[in-house]
Amino acid sequence: MPKVITDEKRIDEILNRGTIVEILPDKKEFKKLLLSGKRLRFYIGFDATSPTLHLSHAKNFMLLEKFRQLGHEVIVLFGDFTAQIGDPSDKDSTRKQLTKKEVDYNVRKWKSQIKPLMGFNDKKNPPKIMYNSKWLSKMQMKDFLGIAANFTVQQIIERDMFQRRLKNKKPIYLHEFIYPLMQGYDSVVMDVDVELCGTDQIFNALVGRELLKKFKNKEKYVVAVTLMENPKTGELMSKSKGIGVFLDASYKDMFGQIMAQPDEMIEILFVNCTNLPLEEIKEILKTNSPKDAKQRLAYEITKIFHGEKKAKQAEEEFVRVFSKKEIPEDIKEYRLKKGEYMLFELLFELKLASSKSEAKRLIKQGGVKVNNKSITNEMAKITPKDGDIIRVGKRKFAKIKLV
Repeated sequence: MPKVITDEKRIDEILNRGTIVEILPDKKEFKKLLLSGKRLRFYIGFDATSPTLHLSHAKNFMLLEKFRQLGHEVIVLFGDFTAQIGDPSDKDSTRKQLTKKEVDYNVRKWKSQIKPLMGFNDKKNPPKIMYNSKWLSKMQMKDFLGIAANFTVQQIIERDMFQRRLKNKKPIYLHEFIYPLMQGYDSVVMDVDVELCGTDQIFNALVGRELLKKFKNKEKYVVAVTLMENPKTGELMSKSKGIGVFLDASYKDMFGQIMAQPDEMIEILFVNCTNLPLEEIKEILKTNSPKDAKQRLAYEITKIFHGEKKAKQAEEEFVRVFSKKEIPEDIKEYRLKKGEYMLFELLFELKLASSKSEAKRLIKQGGVKVNNKSITNEMAKITPKDGDIIRVGKRKFAKIKLV
């Protein structure tokens, strides 16, 4: 069993960095517990509702890893069963229920994306991965009724999102009442001491705390972390909205996605998604322009996921293409037959646009260039020549090879 580190300075750095928003029932008591030397069991749960994670997810795993490095036991719980129910947290409408096949695919993708963030190769104290289908899929009706008997309808319906739906006359389905009970029961089965969660998950985490008290007469601390919302717009990172930095991005795309973040997100991302000391972050922000600070930020985060060599390559490529207005060295070559093409159809065919309608919008907005000449007529036709370079936005390029 690994030795538990009780260095108060190190513990304070974790608790006061800015990632943690609230600790329930009491922060001081939680700190005392960390200082006591007792080995705690931490967990964080995720429903794999999409195949891609973003940096707001990454900061949760990074925080969990810090507690693991103190010598505590940590569990990453994939809610492969609860994902098929649908978490109502912070939702004004019912979530789509996923099939087991969809959830299993998403879990496989997630596991590959979180590998750089945690010490899975540590032989003495590796993070554990668990799946709540192991116990929830086998639960009998009498067991579920025993859980449900601990809560009233009034307690569940008081949740903000349910109140909003009632006010707006939107439906609330019975399976959505079940969700927090299932998530709460995870804490009982795993016999945890601490749950990490987003602020939107506090209700569910407190259900687990109540169930642990009822079933095992045991206390559980809830450590709620920031959702990293944009301080100006209130927007959260979202794959469906295309907002954010996604963990399955190539090293060049990840660097570019970070550089595309608004300036107000620079400090938030430094604090939550890098391992730099706070004093060094303050110095970077104080002595650099927003562009230069963001470039350092992009380097630090890309290095975590892709290594120092590729982070440096991405930085050099960014400077060459965006600062010096040069063409990338390794543009992907596309083979085309000779002839005339509708430009918007060609963009879709070359996968420079996700749809033909998006291609038209990009052309109309001036985001498309052929051999560095901007084309804004969405119905424009072109006759590509060997070696032509088509550019879409700041980061997408295609080189034509005629066959």
